[in-house]
Amino acid sequence: MKFKRTERIGAIVKILSDNPNKVFTLSHFTEKFNAAKSTVSEDILVVKNVFEKLDLGKVITIAGAAGGVKYIPKISAKDNEVFLNEICKKIDDSSRILSGGFLYMIDLIYSPEISSKIGKIFASYIDYSEADYIVTIETKGIPMALMTAKAMNLPLLIIRKDTKASEGSSLNITYVSGSKNIVQTMTLPRKALKEGSKVILIDDFMRGGGTLKGMQDLMNEFNAEVIGKGVLISTTTPNEKLVKDYVSLIDLTEIDELNGTIKVEPNKNFITD
Repeated sequence: MKFKRTERIGAIVKILSDNPNKVFTLSHFTEKFNAAKSTVSEDILVVKNVFEKLDLGKVITIAGAAGGVKYIPKISAKDNEVFLNEICKKIDDSSRILSGGFLYMIDLIYSPEISSKIGKIFASYIDYSEADYIVTIETKGIPMALMTAKAMNLPLLIIRKDTKASEGSSLNITYVSGSKNIVQTMTLPRKALKEGSKVILIDDFMRGGGTLKGMQDLMNEFNAEVIGKGVLISTTTPNEKLVKDYVSLIDLTEIDELNGTIKVEPNKNFITD
């Protein structure tokens, strides 16, 4: 079956965007479209130019016998600004305030559309070129960590707060929550992570950094190197966190339970070029 150029281009866009950071050979497309390599190469060039002009990400062509083409998700600073401001407006709602100075966020971070965009932002600003895994801790951080793993084309590991018999022997550590100052436990199956791996940590909320510090300590027990850390929201106080070199998309400056006010804004590092 022969395909028109518009049909081929539409299919290439669909295939690449559904499979970020996965290399497709030219032969994959020539066989699918029953077209010559020169024809497919021209189609890919059109897709590449459109993606770049509209800031939809990058289409990279790889030369050589093992080469091909892949799509790298990237969101522009302008699109980040629009998206993060929309999220901040939704957060700025007194009905979200929970006792203890917490915010109800499940409806936002469990939204596939929102989590997908968060994942693409992390993929735009965290260097994952050498990463082997995305790692998160149950439960609220899982959706955005999964979308980050998809954007980076990496496997996801989920740290649990208790052991599961179905996962075999596990490595457990205790850590002190930075916000509650309570000793808690986190665990990961010994078979889940290969020694010497490089990982990126993802979480939904950070106050003092105790949870991320615990995750980092757990990775150390596996002799794994943490090469990146990302959180959706971090509080501006305390100023000194237990972890360094993290990417935070939204700054939370105040939660006033008495007056029902919330002060939240996008991290300026991600809304300016």
